[in-house]
Amino acid sequence: MLAETAGAVPVARVLQRLKHPDRRSYIGKGKLAELVDARESLGYTVAIFDDELTPAQQRVLERALGLKVIDRTALILDIFAQRARTREGALQVALAQHEYLLPRLAGQWGHLERMEGAIGARGPGETQLETDRRLVRAQIKRLKGEIEQVKRHRLRYRRRRRRNGVPVVALVGYTNAGKSTLMNALTGAEVRAHDRLFETLDPVTRRTALRDGRSLLLTDTVGFIEKLPTQLVAAFRATLEELNEAELLLHVVDIAHPDAAEQSQTVENTLVDLGLSERPILTLLNKADRIDGESNETGPSERVRQFAAQVQEDRPQTLLISAAKHWGIDELRSRIGAMLEEISLRCEE
Repeated sequence: MLAETAGAVPVARVLQRLKHPDRRSYIGKGKLAELVDARESLGYTVAIFDDELTPAQQRVLERALGLKVIDRTALILDIFAQRARTREGALQVALAQHEYLLPRLAGQWGHLERMEGAIGARGPGETQLETDRRLVRAQIKRLKGEIEQVKRHRLRYRRRRRRNGVPVVALVGYTNAGKSTLMNALTGAEVRAHDRLFETLDPVTRRTALRDGRSLLLTDTVGFIEKLPTQLVAAFRATLEELNEAELLLHVVDIAHPDAAEQSQTVENTLVDLGLSERPILTLLNKADRIDGESNETGPSERVRQFAAQVQEDRPQTLLISAAKHWGIDELRSRIGAMLEEISLRCEE
């Protein structure tokens, strides 16, 4: 799905079971030979690997296959580059791309290794490589400086919010779980919401009201994904800091997805990595309208309700909703209000 999101047209999927990746070429020699032989029959023009490759592994694979090799990190970075619409998003993606590129620059000059002048440190290849490294490092320094300015701006904005005393609730979840659709359902905003990965890169905050009239600020954030590249986590640190300000996290799960349990675990692991695992969380089982064909426009079927009740036995802070159909939105407002009240009383003790 990532490949299709980036605009690729997959022609084949190849799997190999290994105890651990080959240090030199990631896949075994036999599997690599199969890929080389299949190139003519399949006609593929790029090979995408669903894991992060070392620079050396990428060079070995490209030489053997004679074409461009892209790993999971580069693929996600490409999707982020397509989705970035604001200056902040573009800065964060550019930083991640440059930090990904820096250790791979040597491979860009592999064609000069056969030239006599490239032996040692005096050849044109080495000179150009060092020049490129300096340029990339300079770009990284500049981008970090600009992102630091964004970070300071966000800090000032958060301080103003704290002085106003309005509670902050943040949406978190796997990419394409329906966070932006829920944001629109709760706030009446018109946040872009499409059924595709990584539609939201920049945090969006809107004011909304609870059922008792109290106001709160709801923040939508970038979606998580399995094996999220470390460069992206670092580059989007300023954005993810918005989660630190939230009194309550709403974990949106696409309950209709066949990998819902694994996706939910990925989000929980990411929250641990961000130091947010102890934050109060309300889990929302979204897209209930897609679970079966028995549901109708007015609400989920009895079988879906029974399923939700079983989940709630193990996890009481769970609610079945459909953001697209507005199922459970009123109950969600009530649950948010009750949890914020409980959090407030706990802080006063």
